[in-house]
Amino acid sequence: MRKAKVKGQKRKANWIVNLVLGIICIVWFIPTLGLLISSVRPAADILQSGWWTVFPHRQWDTVSQLKLDRDTDLRKPITVNGKTFSDDQLKAGVEVDGQRLIWENRRARTLDVQEKKWGASTDFTLQNYETVLGGKQYKITQPDGTIKTEQGSGMGRSFWNTIAVVIPSTVIPIFIASFAAYAFAWLKFRGRNIFFIVIIALLVVPLQVALIPILRDYTTLGLNGTYFGIWMAHTAFGLPLITYFMYNSISQLPKDLFESAFMDGATNFTIFSRLILPLSVPALASISIFQFLWVWNDYLVSLIFLGSQPEVQVLSMSIANLVGSRGNDWHLLTSAAFISMLTPLAVFFALQKYFVRGLLGGSVKG
Repeated sequence: MRKAKVKGQKRKANWIVNLVLGIICIVWFIPTLGLLISSVRPAADILQSGWWTVFPHRQWDTVSQLKLDRDTDLRKPITVNGKTFSDDQLKAGVEVDGQRLIWENRRARTLDVQEKKWGASTDFTLQNYETVLGGKQYKITQPDGTIKTEQGSGMGRSFWNTIAVVIPSTVIPIFIASFAAYAFAWLKFRGRNIFFIVIIALLVVPLQVALIPILRDYTTLGLNGTYFGIWMAHTAFGLPLITYFMYNSISQLPKDLFESAFMDGATNFTIFSRLILPLSVPALASISIFQFLWVWNDYLVSLIFLGSQPEVQVLSMSIANLVGSRGNDWHLLTSAAFISMLTPLAVFFALQKYFVRGLLGGSVKG
């Protein structure tokens, strides 16, 4: 009886866990699906209707048109087929006998007569991706009256600029933090606890308070606007969390391993390279994902220390600039954002088998 009760409780707990996971997946999947669908829709469709209209649904379709007199006064009640409506009602659309009347061309006094029918917006295009990747075309009128077409810059350069920033900004802090974590976990030296407390304290310091002082130093040293400067900035901002994360993993390794290695005459560097790194692969993969995603999506740090010039501009800046000064190209953000998501997703799925193991590493003893 007791076993049946315990089994029933486990089944109920599993059902609750699966339900919560399903809800989380749906919450994340629906916006991603909407982003993908919007990225392949024409600009006019994006502006006029939501992405969900690509699925079968009831919508108003025009079946005929009515032409009113040109001298119809729109400030007075408007009579259509024996019924009276206001101009505001016809702007929003008014239903009459299962049909809807709505202005098609208010200036020309033309009304659309619409009926609800099943339909779907299935007009897809890759024009948004072509514009984002290849650059937008601009038509420039020359002094002699001829029109010259210029091709704008796409996201290709920004993509490689981002790669040039992300890879060193991920590898360098993880490399340094791994050494530091090993030292804090297993080496004895004067001031170890104080240094570790300082590193933990840096986790709560807002990143923004350090931007201006560091920028002044960068300007003095000539590092502002260089890749080396942005690498050092991301390294400095990422070291406290990475060191703490790696410390939790390395400190839980069996002590017998180190005692045996020391008895065999292994140096600290040999222990670190032959024992620590192979055993810490899950933790290294997990923190690599976090650091990679943070640097890949970074906008503020890159804007301040690298700048927004086209030759060094990263993806986040390029995407923000797509909308233009008047926001007239905001529909391109969907395809640009989806392109920006592909690389982080590829990194995550490539390292996902280590992800959970790395997060759990150091959480339990024994």
